[in-house]
Amino acid sequence: MNSKLSPRTRIATVLASAAMLAVLVLPIWRIELSAPQYPEGLVLQIYSTHIGGNVDVVNGLNHYIGMHTLHTRDFVEFIVLPYIIGGFAVLGFLVSVINRKKAFLAWIALFLLIAFTSMIDFYRWEYNYGHNLDPNAPIQVPGMAYQPPLIGFKQLLNFGAYSIPDLGGWLFVLVGVVLVTLAILDYRPKQFSQPVTNRRKPDSASPAGHTLTVLILATAAAFSSCRQGPAPIRLGQDYCVFCKMTFSDSRFGAEIITRKGRIYKFDDIHCLRGAIGDNQPKRTDISAIYLVDFEKGGWLKAQDAALLESETFRTPMGGNIAAFADSLHRQRYLEQNQGHLITWNDIYQ
Repeated sequence: MNSKLSPRTRIATVLASAAMLAVLVLPIWRIELSAPQYPEGLVLQIYSTHIGGNVDVVNGLNHYIGMHTLHTRDFVEFIVLPYIIGGFAVLGFLVSVINRKKAFLAWIALFLLIAFTSMIDFYRWEYNYGHNLDPNAPIQVPGMAYQPPLIGFKQLLNFGAYSIPDLGGWLFVLVGVVLVTLAILDYRPKQFSQPVTNRRKPDSASPAGHTLTVLILATAAAFSSCRQGPAPIRLGQDYCVFCKMTFSDSRFGAEIITRKGRIYKFDDIHCLRGAIGDNQPKRTDISAIYLVDFEKGGWLKAQDAALLESETFRTPMGGNIAAFADSLHRQRYLEQNQGHLITWNDIYQ
C-alpha cells in the first residue's frame, strides 16, 4: 500500500490548516437571547481569545437572577485555545510536507480529540454558569437553572436562548468533514484485478468521485438549521407568548417554529394572527406553523388545516376558530353547529 498522501489530500491539508488559522480571528460560537423587552435581541460571541457581543447588557441582567458575570480574564480557555488552534494548523502544514498517511491520520485523530474535548469543556462551562447561582439574588425561582443549550433552542423564563456555531465554528466543522472524508477515500481498497488496458479512468460521475461532495453537502444540510417539530402543550405550565395567559385548553393552540428552532406557543388562533400581524417573529424567520386538531388533538400544518369559525367554540381569547384535519371533518361539525368557513390566507395575510 502506498504510504504517501494523494495530491488531493495534501492540498486539502494545506487549505484546512489555513482555515484553522482563520478560526483564530473569527467568532467560533454564538448565543442569541431574545425577550419582549429586547426586540432586537442580545448576542454573545465566543472567540478563541475573548467574549464579544452584548456582554455588558447580559452581565447586567445576570445580576438579577444570581448568575456570574462574564469576563474574558476569568477563563483559562482564552489563554490556551489560541495556542491549541495555531499549533494544530502548524502541524497540518508539517503533515503536508512529511507526506505520510500515518502522520495524516494522527493529525485527524488530534483534530477529533480537540473537538470532543472542547465540546465537553463548553458544556461544563454552561452547566456551572447556569447552576451556580448567588443565593442572595434579587430574583429567585426555586428549582430554576439557567444553563444555555449546548446547541439549539431553550426557553429560560421569558428569554429564548439559541446556541449555535458561528462562522469560525462552521469552518471548524467543515474542516473536520473534509479531512475525515479524505481519510476514508484514501484508504479505499484499490482494484488491481483488471488488466491495465481495461481500467477506466475515474470520471466525475463515478461514486468515488462524488463521495466527498455528497458528504460535504449532506453535512451542510444537516447543520444549516436546527428546525424541529412542534412541542407538546403543557396545560397549566406553558403560556401564550402573545396574550401571556397560561394554557387552560389546548384544543385551539398553535405554534410557530422559526428557522433557528425557537418555538412560539399560542393558546388561541386569534393570538397567532396578532403575532403574525405584528411581525413577531418576522415572517422571513418562520420555518413552519402548526395548529391543534380540534377533534383528535394532534398537530396539523397550518396550510393544510381546514378552519372553521363558530361561536360554539368559545376559545380562550375569543377568536372562536378551530382547525380540522380536512374539509370532511369540518363539514361534519358544521352540520350540527352554526359557523362559517375561513381559509389559512384569512389568518396569514
